[in-house]
Amino acid sequence: MKELKLAVIGKDVSKSTSPEIHKFIAKHMGNKVDYTKISIPEDEFESKIDNILAQLDGCNVTIPYKLAVIPHLKETVGDAKVFGAVNTVNCADLSGDNTDGLGFMMMLKNNGVEVAGKDVLLLGAGGAGRSVAKKLIDAGARLSVFDMIKENVAALKAEFGKILPLDNVAAKPYFAIINATGVGMHKTEGISPVGKDILSLCEVAVDLIYTPPKSEFLKIAESLDKKIINGQAMLFYQAYYSECIYFGLSADEKQAKSLFEKYVAGE
Repeated sequence: MKELKLAVIGKDVSKSTSPEIHKFIAKHMGNKVDYTKISIPEDEFESKIDNILAQLDGCNVTIPYKLAVIPHLKETVGDAKVFGAVNTVNCADLSGDNTDGLGFMMMLKNNGVEVAGKDVLLLGAGGAGRSVAKKLIDAGARLSVFDMIKENVAALKAEFGKILPLDNVAAKPYFAIINATGVGMHKTEGISPVGKDILSLCEVAVDLIYTPPKSEFLKIAESLDKKIINGQAMLFYQAYYSECIYFGLSADEKQAKSLFEKYVAGE
């Protein structure tokens, strides 16, 4: 049995369920992990991150450091090279990968959501939003993107091309609306990035937030009888792909789905 020292790193990961998920996945794949939570204030990130990486075998990076961690790595690989954002660091060689997009698409697939040829609105063009945007474009979605920081949207447009940048979110029909802003958790819990006027015109509402399990965004959508998906499955699947990277294993979709079903069932 191989054991690795891992962690999740973010501005505030106090409510993260990553440790229990990674321990569960490792156990069921015949491995073991010592997995901790490391919260770093934004004004301390640059001074602390190098030392933290040196003490770990690997780590998952979350809001708001998926871009900020890159200058501290030797290279980006896999989807991270395309997305320009890192969520998985292999500390042995200081390489950064990104499993968010893989986790996101598996979440959609296992919830029966097909985006090819459909209008999709993405709220948030930062770390996870970048990953989601590229995967949606590759899957054939007609993607509109809004972010309070206009430069984020402009960067997506310049890199990925096939998106419609929005200066504001108007009430118009979308097949799916995806919240990748982070609004709705921690200090913004109880707040939705859009209201009933917008959500009433969609069919599917997807929130990348997993804590709380049902954000205000999803509560509003549910009250309007929309299909809702929270970020728990994406978190689990991206964790699964990360574990495969840490332990040098080949990912298997059927195995990932089976493990998630066992996790939800509490097995």
